[in-house]
Order: sequence, then structure tokens, then C-alpha cells
Amino acid sequence: MAKQALPINHGFPIIAATGLLLLSACSDGFGLTQLGRAVDPVPVYKPVQERLQPDARGVITYPTYQVIVAGSDDSLPAMASRVGISASQLAEYNGLPVNHRITKGQVLALPNTVSRPDGSASSGMSIEEIASSAIDRAPGTAPAEAGNDPAEPIRHIVEPGETAYSIARLYDVSVTSLASWNGLDRDLTVRVGQQLLIPVSNAGTRTAAVAPVEAPGRGSVTPTPPSASKPLPAPVAVAKIPESPNMAATRTPAGASGKLLTPVDGKVLRGYSKGSKGSEGIDIAADAGTPVKAAEAGEVALISKSVGDTTILLIRHPDNLYTVYSNITDVSLSKGQKVSRGQIVGKVAKGSPSFLHFEIRRGTESIDPAPYL
Repeated sequence: MAKQALPINHGFPIIAATGLLLLSACSDGFGLTQLGRAVDPVPVYKPVQERLQPDARGVITYPTYQVIVAGSDDSLPAMASRVGISASQLAEYNGLPVNHRITKGQVLALPNTVSRPDGSASSGMSIEEIASSAIDRAPGTAPAEAGNDPAEPIRHIVEPGETAYSIARLYDVSVTSLASWNGLDRDLTVRVGQQLLIPVSNAGTRTAAVAPVEAPGRGSVTPTPPSASKPLPAPVAVAKIPESPNMAATRTPAGASGKLLTPVDGKVLRGYSKGSKGSEGIDIAADAGTPVKAAEAGEVALISKSVGDTTILLIRHPDNLYTVYSNITDVSLSKGQKVSRGQIVGKVAKGSPSFLHFEIRRGTESIDPAPYL
């Protein structure tokens, strides 16, 4: 979850509880010996790729999103100003107060795609471009599968109870690599709702290294303890921790009353399929001329003509949420106009069959509408 430059201290202080453990660090993992005896092997992670270098503003651009890296003595308002957005918008998207103290190397996610310093378009798409690319098509057309760029890091949204260590284990990367990629402080502090870039591995797997066994010294023979005559208890199986659910991706927007309204009543002709061209939403069957209602109160962000006489409507809601209505006609709204929940925003266009194409997006990323409606 996104994914060079800024140094980070890879040596973390370790306080020994007793003098019996000898620590030897190697490649982000540790080998342990205890009085010349091998202890449980510890995973050693293979190297990960270097994080991309930021541009002069501190921005790193990946295929579908962007992040900004803090410089020395940086501030949240200064970072927001460099990319042309407000400090409150950048703070809200990252779950931070506007007066949050920024540390050198800290990575923040950008809510909107920004252009490069030379004015050229970035590889990501703005929400307006995504909405304008919605295609009116009859149900049953096989969607093309969108490819995944292997160099783009996964973005992980921190859930309650998670730590840098648990997240690193979840993705099979070392905690030092995770800290370096995201500019974490010496205490490896993470906050709920924070978006972390998961380092891209060169190999994708990890191996376990066993510390060498030192030859024990010669000593007196130890008598057999009485407990040796009884069998040891059966080993207890360790339960596998399930992957943390991405609760932030399906949360109800601030100010919404429960769930969103379904724009029209009808059968879902085609369901949601993330990454499938033209199907990052749902198609709802409805007679031509059926009124289309706003799913929630918001502001008109875009009105664009589509195939034939149909229109694409984009409404911006609180919490960086957008709803997209495609294959509609008779839109009498204007950009910037406020709309209320349930307000009629257009009518279903003619078709065979006729239907409404409806999408929900958080920023530029599509979301399955089912949990919201």
C-alpha cells in the first residue's frame, strides 16, 4: 500500500535480559547462540529493491498513486504547498492534525495526482480522467484484465493493534526495510490509518539461517533428572494470524447517514471487478427515463459527455469519496453545484438493455459499491 536517498539508522539498540544470549546481526536478521548451543533459527530476509528517488518537490510517482517525502526541517503546510493542495487536505488524507510535526524522511500519501515539475502529466490518472474513461457498454462484454506493475509497492493501511513488526512479518519483509522505505522514527512508530509502502523484494521469499554451533567445553557428567523418565507434553500448534482486513477501504464517509442510497432500483447486470477495464463499478438495470438519485450529499466535480448523447457525472463527497454516474441523460447540474442526498441528478439513457453504470472511488482508487449501498 507506494512503493534514495534518505538515510535511516539500521542499528536498533538491544538490551540483554541475561548474560546468556550472544547476539550476532546479519542481513536484517539475527543468529542466536546460548552457551555454545544453537537456538531456534531466525528468518533472514533477502534484499529488497531501493525505493524510487523523489523529485525536487519530494514526490515519488508510481503507476496508480503518488507519495511525498519530507525533507529536513519540513512541515505539513510546506509539503502541501509544493504540490498545490491545502494542508488540511493532505492532513485529513493521512489521518493527521494540520499542526502535526513532520520528521525528516516521513512519507505521506497524496490524495490527488499532481503533475511533474516540468508540467508533464504523471503516470497516474486524476479522478476526472478516471471518470471520463468510464465506457458505456452493454452487459456481457468480456472485460479485459488490467496488468499489475510489479515495481509498484503495495500500500498497507495500518489497523488498530498492528505494529511495524507485525506488518513486516505479514508481508515477509524486514522491519528495517519497512522503516527505511517509510521514514519511520527510531521507535518504529506507526499510527492507525497510516498508509505504509511495502518494500518490493528482489526475490519475494525469505529463508531461515541457522547459527553455527560452537563446540561445547568438556565438563562433569550431568546426572539424569527425574523428569526425564516422563514423556514431554505434545507440542502446541501455533495458530496462524489471519491477514488484517482493510477496514478503511469500506468505511462509511463522514457525514453520511448509515449507508449510501442506491441511485436506481433494479437488478445488477454486472458486478464490480477491480482492475477490469470498464467494470470498476456496477451496472444496474432500469427503464430508460428512470430518475437517477444522488447516493449522498456532495458537490458536482465533473460533468462530461460520453458516447452518443449520454453524460458522465462525478460527485465529490466528504472523506475523499467520489460517486460516478454514467450512461445518463437530462443532467441540469453545473460544476461546483451542491447536491443533496436523494436529489434527482439525471435520467437513465436509452439502451438495449438500458442501465445505469455506477462507481464509488476513494481518491483515484475504485471501491466495490456493494458494502456501501
